[in-house]
Amino acid sequence: MSSTAPTADHCSKLKHYGQEHLIAFWKELTPAQQSQLAEQLDGVDFELVQDLHRSQKQEEDWSLVSEQAQAPPAITLADFADASSYSAAVESGSRALAAGKVAMILVAGGQGSRLGFERPKGMFPIGPLSNRSLYQIHIEHLRARAKQFGTRIPMYIMSSPATHEDTLEFLAAHQNFGLAADDLRVFCQGTMPSMDFDGKLILEKKHQLFASPDGHGGMLEALDRSGCLAEMIDRGIEHIFYGQVDNPLIQICDPALIGYHLRHRSEMTSQVVRKNDPLQRVGNVVAIGDRVRIIEYSDLPESVARKTNPDGTLKLWAGSIAVHVFETSFLARSLGNRDSLPFHLARKKVPFINSTGELVSPSEPNAIKFERFIFDLLPTAENAIVCEVDPADGFCAVKNAPPAAAETPEHVKQAIIDLHTRWLKEAGVDVVAGTPVEINPLFAVDSRELSQKVKGLLKLDKATYFH
Repeated sequence: MSSTAPTADHCSKLKHYGQEHLIAFWKELTPAQQSQLAEQLDGVDFELVQDLHRSQKQEEDWSLVSEQAQAPPAITLADFADASSYSAAVESGSRALAAGKVAMILVAGGQGSRLGFERPKGMFPIGPLSNRSLYQIHIEHLRARAKQFGTRIPMYIMSSPATHEDTLEFLAAHQNFGLAADDLRVFCQGTMPSMDFDGKLILEKKHQLFASPDGHGGMLEALDRSGCLAEMIDRGIEHIFYGQVDNPLIQICDPALIGYHLRHRSEMTSQVVRKNDPLQRVGNVVAIGDRVRIIEYSDLPESVARKTNPDGTLKLWAGSIAVHVFETSFLARSLGNRDSLPFHLARKKVPFINSTGELVSPSEPNAIKFERFIFDLLPTAENAIVCEVDPADGFCAVKNAPPAAAETPEHVKQAIIDLHTRWLKEAGVDVVAGTPVEINPLFAVDSRELSQKVKGLLKLDKATYFH
C-alpha cells in the first residue's frame, strides 16, 4: 500500500466543504486507486453540491402551479388533417431538410436491464421479422430521410459511461449501419455524485465516489463539452430533431413536424400524444401563463388531472413522448443560463462504504440522486408549441419485460406490424389477418412511398420483410 498523502489542495477543499470522509481510507489505497479517487474529486463541483444540499427542501409547490395550468398552444391531429396547413408545413420542413440544416440527437444512455438485457438498450433487437436492433432501426430511418431529400443528416448519439464503449464497438462492428463516419458522432453524458441526507457525498468503494448519469438534461453540457454543438454550428445546422432510443416508431425528422416548428417560429417544439387516461404515467405538457412547461404525472394532483372541458375531454390532454425539435441557437443561448436546467432530486437506496470501511446495502432510501431533464428548457423557449401525434403512428417505447401489461418487446413488435400493415392496406394490398409484416425505411420511409413500391401487389398472406 502507498503512504503518499493527499494533496494540500484536496485536503483544504474537502475540509472547507465538510467532505473529509472521502479520503478516510487514502493510506489503504494503491497509487492507481489514489490517482482514480483524486481525479474524481477534481471533477466534483463542490460549490454546486453544497447549493443542492441547501436547496433540497425548496421544491416547487406543484399543487399551486397545477391550478394555473392550461392546455398548451398546439397543432392537433385535426390541424394535420387540414390539407392547406399540412402542405405548407411539409413544404417548410422539406426546404430545411434539403438545405442540410437539420441534425438529429438520439439519447441512448440507458441499459436494457429492465428487459433482462445487460447491454446498451440501443443494441436490443426489436424488428419483428428482421430482428434489427433499435440502433439499426433509427439509423436506417435517418438514412432514408436523408435520401428522400437528397441531403445529409448527421446523427449525434448521447451515450453514458455505462454504455459508451459498448456502443462505439457495436456501431463499428456494423459499419454504422451504412451511415457515413463523418455523419455519426457518439458523445458521453456526464455524471453527478450522490449525497446522503446530511449532504455528505457517498463512497461506493474506498477509492470511488458513487455517481450516476446526470439525466437527459445533461445533454446540453455534454454537447458543449464534446465539441458536438460547435461542430453543428460549423456545419450550418439550424434545427435539431431529438428522440430517445427506446421508441422505434419515432417519426424521425418528419418534415411536417419540422415545418410547423418553423412556421410558428418556435425555439422548442414537443411532440405529444393525447392522454387516454387522466392519470396516464406521462409528463403533462401545459401552459402556465405564456410559457409552456411539463408537470410530471407524479406531481400533478389527481383533482387537476381529472379536470375536463365542457365537451368532456381532458383539460390537460397533452402527454410528452420525449420527441422535440430545437433551434440550435436556442441551445447555444441556454448554455449561458445555468438556471434553465435545474437539478431534480430523487431519494434512492444506494449501497455505501461506512466509516469502518464496510459496504452497507440499505433497506430504505438513504441518498439523493440528481438529474436534469431536457424538457425544463421549455419555459425559456420563445413561441414553444406542441404537435400531436397518434401513438399508433409515432410512439411505442420498449421498457418492460413480460409479464408487464405494456411496453414489452412483444407489445412493441406488434405495434410495428400494425403500423406497416396499415400502410400496406392504404396502398391497396389485402393483408390476410395475422400475417406479420415489416418495412425497412430504406425500402419505403412512409405510406406514400410504399404505395409506389408495391404497385401490382394485391394480396399478402405470408410473413414478409420489405427491404
